[in-house]
Amino acid sequence: MKQFYVQDEIKLFLSDETIGQFSEAVSVPETEADLDVIYEDKHILIVNKPLGSLSQKAKKDDISMVELIISYLLKKNEITRQQLASFTPAVCNRLDRNTSGLLIAGKSLSGLQEMARLLRNRNLSKYYLCIVKGDVTEKKSIEGYLTKDEEKNIVTIHPEQTDASDYIRTEYEPLAYSKNLKGSYTLLQVKLITGRSHQIRAHLASIGHPLIGDYKYGDQKTNHFFKMNYGLNHQLLHSSRMVFPKLDGELSYLSDKEFTAEIPEIFEKIRAALFD
Repeated sequence: MKQFYVQDEIKLFLSDETIGQFSEAVSVPETEADLDVIYEDKHILIVNKPLGSLSQKAKKDDISMVELIISYLLKKNEITRQQLASFTPAVCNRLDRNTSGLLIAGKSLSGLQEMARLLRNRNLSKYYLCIVKGDVTEKKSIEGYLTKDEEKNIVTIHPEQTDASDYIRTEYEPLAYSKNLKGSYTLLQVKLITGRSHQIRAHLASIGHPLIGDYKYGDQKTNHFFKMNYGLNHQLLHSSRMVFPKLDGELSYLSDKEFTAEIPEIFEKIRAALFD
């Protein structure tokens, strides 16, 4: 049996057709990628994800933010289709289809690894804006346990740990109040300490302050009012701000940097009507 040593070199010569077959799993849309780019460097890309867009594809034929980001990078000649066979840019955090705002993508292996580490260790501060039913009068941190029904794609909040439940912690701070339009509402800034599926929506609903427009966990009478008056058919939840911690290593230049994303037009319209 032949032994290989450090100085040995192995070369593989593959045709473009063969390389293309390795890349078949990466679907790249033909249309122009229309991205709202907040920040970009050689390692990461931060975009303002629009309402209605998937962070990652759920079905084979879906066009998600991943495919749009890859298309964007291809058009900028920052990556080639051949390179996609060995490395694929990917999103590092996820937002629900109808949650807008800051989405980070890794353009390099270093970028992906460092962002994954920050998210896993909960070192990246993530802030959301939402409008909830009722008066929230004080800044608070709430805890609980979350279980998810994968088949129904719905979560349940429990005060105590149960089988297959995950610990959650959510901080929120009221920014503005309104007692207009047949109800009382609060504009909240929410900081995610843990990042579980549907956490903000379900956790706030569990304490009596559901997000307006949330048909899964919200108050249907409130949702109907905003649908009839504003055409709102989704929850008002926006990832508005991220603050990076002190970093070492290759991405240390991101230390203490803060990025913000403007809220969608319908969010601004309702915010102005309620709180201005």
